[in-house]
Amino acid sequence: MEANVMNIVQRELYMLTMVFLSGLLAMKLAERIKIPDVALFMIVGILIGPSVFHLITVPNDSVAYQFIIVLGSILILFEGGIAIHFSVLKKVWITISLLSILGVIITATVTAVTAFYFLKIPIMYALLLASVIASTDPATLMPVFKQITIQEKVRRTVESESAFNDATGSILTFTLLSVLMGETKLSVSASIWSFIREAGGGILAGAVIGFIASLLTSEHRWGIFRKYSTVVSLLAAISSYLAAGFIHASGFMATFTAGLIIGNSKIFRLHIAEETHSTVFEFSGTLTLIMRTLIFMLLGTQVDFRTLGQYWVQGILVVLVFMLIARPLAVLVCTLPDRKAKWKWNEIVFMFWVRETGVIPAALSGMIMAAKVDYANQIAAVTFIAILVTILIQASTTGYVAKKLGITLDSVKGV
Repeated sequence: MEANVMNIVQRELYMLTMVFLSGLLAMKLAERIKIPDVALFMIVGILIGPSVFHLITVPNDSVAYQFIIVLGSILILFEGGIAIHFSVLKKVWITISLLSILGVIITATVTAVTAFYFLKIPIMYALLLASVIASTDPATLMPVFKQITIQEKVRRTVESESAFNDATGSILTFTLLSVLMGETKLSVSASIWSFIREAGGGILAGAVIGFIASLLTSEHRWGIFRKYSTVVSLLAAISSYLAAGFIHASGFMATFTAGLIIGNSKIFRLHIAEETHSTVFEFSGTLTLIMRTLIFMLLGTQVDFRTLGQYWVQGILVVLVFMLIARPLAVLVCTLPDRKAKWKWNEIVFMFWVRETGVIPAALSGMIMAAKVDYANQIAAVTFIAILVTILIQASTTGYVAKKLGITLDSVKGV
């Protein structure tokens, strides 16, 4: 028994070693050829996985795989929340709200119809697939925006949308998954109530825990853990997810909200020292990099080439509609009504192009595979194609598109 446990431990340590070693090489290569590292993580994951060199094998229903997927999603959303400032949200909150809810629904609807037509799968499973890939990715966008100087309003809007709509996409996915697995019945009113309950409960749980964490790390007399702010932030991210689960709410919405509250503690008149805030942000960034490496590399090892080979043409067609029709339609519907933001056409067109798919869709796809849902292979195959195509094509050209549209800070200064 003890020998078996030790073998499992050694196997997992070997897996981590291979992933991080390969990840380091992928990061360096991505830096040289100037493409987002997550794209190379997936490609390297394929190479070291069972499909090619068979250096590591991680079953998608294993505890280790699911732990990494869930923890990674929690930490990435938490960091996304910390990075958002309420001062920016005030100016464009209408657009962000619409993009984060209505935009996800529009994207999912158009994509579902396309998937139903091209993949020949039942409409409910087509909706599940569309819900998985409907949200954009803060883990991909934020590193890209660190490399180019986009105008503040546009950058913060896209970053905020990507963080908010991940929670929306996950709630929509879990609602549909519950129906398909026979746990709940399909009902429009019940689905709306479920969405409100999960989102509202997640916001409440995250806000309470985020406030407590801010209080304990502030310069207030209750700030008894300000020296251990990194530990408190990690605890806040995980505990908010667990607390939301306890009240049957969205854990992803909770952990994002907790990060949002911690990152904007000033609105509660809680002063957190700049050094403390910087330490938490750097710590979150490092953890996010580690989890991003693990998630995308392991996602690459899960690629089923047999299914991918069978559906790659249909998958690419679905993704092209997803990128070139669903996204622009969603952006138009959600930005044009917002007169307060005063959006210009070059800014709107830029948002058409910025819709990278990434960590949360990867995590949701992994959970669906582990649940052994019908058509899970097709969902995983299209998710992989969406991630790879949007990252390789859109993320890699974001800087070029921004310059051509004249929305970089350099462009503005030159005018």
